[in-house]
Amino acid sequence: MDQEEQRIMDGSLWADFCDSLKATGEQVLRESAPANVFDRAEGYRYLTRLLRLSLEKNIEFGDPRFPEFYSLSHATAKIGNDNPDNFYQNCAISGRYDYRIRGQRGSVPYLSIETKAGSYGSTGTMAPTGHVELEDLDILDDGSFEILVSATPQSGNWLPMQPESDNMLVRQTFQNRSQESAAQLTIECLNPDGEAQLDPVEFAEQLGRVNGFINGTAGLFIDWMDIFSKHINQLPPNDQQMCLTAGGDPSIYYHNSYWKLAADEALLIEIAELPECRSWNFQLSNFWLESLDYRYHRIHVNKHTARYAEDGSLQILVAHSDPGQNYPNWISTAGHNQGSMLLRYIEASSFPPVKTRVVKFGDL
Repeated sequence: MDQEEQRIMDGSLWADFCDSLKATGEQVLRESAPANVFDRAEGYRYLTRLLRLSLEKNIEFGDPRFPEFYSLSHATAKIGNDNPDNFYQNCAISGRYDYRIRGQRGSVPYLSIETKAGSYGSTGTMAPTGHVELEDLDILDDGSFEILVSATPQSGNWLPMQPESDNMLVRQTFQNRSQESAAQLTIECLNPDGEAQLDPVEFAEQLGRVNGFINGTAGLFIDWMDIFSKHINQLPPNDQQMCLTAGGDPSIYYHNSYWKLAADEALLIEIAELPECRSWNFQLSNFWLESLDYRYHRIHVNKHTARYAEDGSLQILVAHSDPGQNYPNWISTAGHNQGSMLLRYIEASSFPPVKTRVVKFGDL
């Protein structure tokens, strides 16, 4: 019996896992994190959400020989300023194998599929190793398509990998979810080895990675908030390479920042001229970089839902309560007084300056 098997048998594997899970709570207590009961409770809820995601990533969907698409960010478990306009899908892969994706186009306006290397629990990054968009694909008249995924070049629809590639990220971006349909995707490994069944030693290794993902993810984005705290209530351009190495889309330009408002304050965001782009959106998130609850609150606006001035300029108002019809692009803080925010452009021709100012709500 090897060491991992012995740890399973004597219970030390589970005990070590529980001890490591307990230690992840120190992220919520970091000095730069908000020290109030509301944000701290959200922080602990955030860790429970990361636990759910990490169990799926590392155990339920962790075998690159028998891949399936799943979602590593959705309405009740979120990572890194997740986009409320997106449907995210993820998949375990390996540069050692070859894959085929079969899809049905649907009507979603934007879809990108990327291969990545690394994770927040291992390397601390998700380095890009391949990228393809709908416009790059040959799609049949019935809307169906196939994509070969491999580390060696292929003819036709091909998504590159590198030998170190170990995960895949799909972004489907909607203009209006109620009127558009998502692309339907399946994936298969073309040259798997072994059997699709539990291997005790492999399970021990998978369980050992679960808390690394939680700790790495929480720690990374608190580090980001430390950076963003240098420009509170402003929206300067992000370090784009920082976004890419954390899993960002190379077709997207990011403005990440930190917002903080007193009970009688609001944040007015103004852009004099929007660039030509496929789409843009602005969203509000909490301190832990989880988008605020878009199921019940208006916490984001995009190119197609925004109301513009006659001259084409844009005003967005972040406020604790509805300011009325003079501010149609009102974004609710959903009971928060601080957090992160993000303005993103997809395939923009330029990146105009963004003006922000804090105003008294009573003066609006």
